Amino acid sequence: MENKEIIIDDTYAEAFKTKAAHLLITATTKQLAHIAATEATGFATSFIGCGAEAGIDQYIPPEKTPDNRPGYSIIICQNKTEDLEEQLLERIGQCVLTAPTTAVYNLIEESDKQTNLGFKLSFFADGYQTSYDENDKTYYKIPVMSGDFIIEENFGITNAVAGGNLFIMAKTQQTALLAAQAAVEAIANISGVITPFPGGIVASGSKVGSKKYKFMNATTNEQFCPTLKDEIDDSQLPEDVNGVYEIVFDALNEDIINEATQKAIDAIKTVPDVVKISAGNYGGNLGKYKINLIKQ
Repeated sequence: MENKEIIIDDTYAEAFKTKAAHLLITATTKQLAHIAATEATGFATSFIGCGAEAGIDQYIPPEKTPDNRPGYSIIICQNKTEDLEEQLLERIGQCVLTAPTTAVYNLIEESDKQTNLGFKLSFFADGYQTSYDENDKTYYKIPVMSGDFIIEENFGITNAVAGGNLFIMAKTQQTALLAAQAAVEAIANISGVITPFPGGIVASGSKVGSKKYKFMNATTNEQFCPTLKDEIDDSQLPEDVNGVYEIVFDALNEDIINEATQKAIDAIKTVPDVVKISAGNYGGNLGKYKINLIKQ
């Protein structure tokens, strides 16, 4: 059932260009693959304070993976190519190479830039590494205590879109949370998009800079804090709103991030007592992409 009383702000989320790698992590069981994917995408919610924005994309069943084992695709984003290469080396080296029975494959077949991640990680083998070619690709075998860790040599780096977002305003905190969870579930069904925050949900939405502290790059977005709406003059919350959550999502291209926005809005509209859906933008000063909430 659709919440017909909900207000959808005639505005846009201001997204920006970033760089992304799209990887597949497989293991002998779905659980082990999920553990490795979760570790590899940890501490990666926001460029504000993390080395990357990253998340699990989708579960990939054995019949669709190169080694016929269950796997998870992940996306890792960074604004500079060299920084993304560093994040890949650290995250795959520390979080996947160390995980039981894993292998790693590239999912970006066509790109302007590649990084030889597999070659770099092969030096961990201390000279015992071997390589082999299959289907016009090179793979490395790195001997480890549990057997061989397999990794593809080259991984594509592509232009991607970061900063898609939605503000969900509801009559209660619980209702806002239910709507946010529904939005995240809807986005999870789309390939090529991630919601990097915990559970896909942002509780502490922020604004650029600070009104009071010059040393802060980002601070709380007080205009959308329910407990401050009666204390400030420029609150953006309707009178009956007492719960707000934000959804942030990154995607491999603009079409995907637009699709994610609309699917998320459709899901939010099924939750009663949601009052309004809006989004954050900075008048075009942050990024070149305008992700409209209302289809143009």
